[in-house]
Amino acid sequence: MNDSTESPQPEASADAASAWTPSSWMRDIRLALSFFTRLPIKPPADAGGAPVGNLAQAARAFPIAGLVVGLVGSVIYFLAMELGLSGLLAALLAVAATVIVGGALHEDGLADFADMLGVRGDRERKLSVMRDSRIGSYGTLALGFCVAIKVGALVGLGEPRLVAGALIAANVVGRAVLPVIMRSLPLARSGGLAHDAGKPTSAGMYQALGLGLLLAAFACGPGPALVSLVVGVVAAYLVSQIARRQIGGYTGDVLGAAQEIAQLAILINIVALA
Repeated sequence: MNDSTESPQPEASADAASAWTPSSWMRDIRLALSFFTRLPIKPPADAGGAPVGNLAQAARAFPIAGLVVGLVGSVIYFLAMELGLSGLLAALLAVAATVIVGGALHEDGLADFADMLGVRGDRERKLSVMRDSRIGSYGTLALGFCVAIKVGALVGLGEPRLVAGALIAANVVGRAVLPVIMRSLPLARSGGLAHDAGKPTSAGMYQALGLGLLLAAFACGPGPALVSLVVGVVAAYLVSQIARRQIGGYTGDVLGAAQEIAQLAILINIVALA
């Protein structure tokens, strides 16, 4: 059977997605952090022993993982500036820190997505390129421009307080928009991380967006936070529509690319607002 017509994965439990008890939130946060970061956090026992197991159930906690990544980058930038390093070097170190703590998960997705766009052929050919662990010229260029734009945005902001707000908002909202794609698009193939993660509920999706907006508002103010959410959703939507046309749905690489593109759009807009 063609993998684009596979039956969708069952949605996450509505009870799990809507529960507001401390234990349910801690469970979701642990699952999100174990998958989206390299922190030494084990997934909950009911995740099947693998970080991706039942990941969609923790959709509302995706922004928490972004908050941790953004805070790490902000601390590194602050320390670098306190040591008297240049703004450029501080920005490079901050971006490197976010990549390391995030395990380059989304950057890998962006590279594979770019290589897929650059290859000629049918849907199966494009999917095979995305599965290939090797990186091509399109992926290399995409990563290079991605890092350059992030560093340029942080250098443009300069002030550690502004940099911290931008890093946190971009990482928080960049992950908050992922459940939107996971609910709105079909899976492009059976198997893989996206297939194993399942589908979030509508409640989980809206909670992720709401929490992302709230955390971004604390980080950079209500106005920039609202702009960040709108820009992030639009960027993710555009990536999802490209994926729909090219491969018929989404994969884990598509989600990674959407997160990175959303981050870039958010950072650029925060710089413009500043």
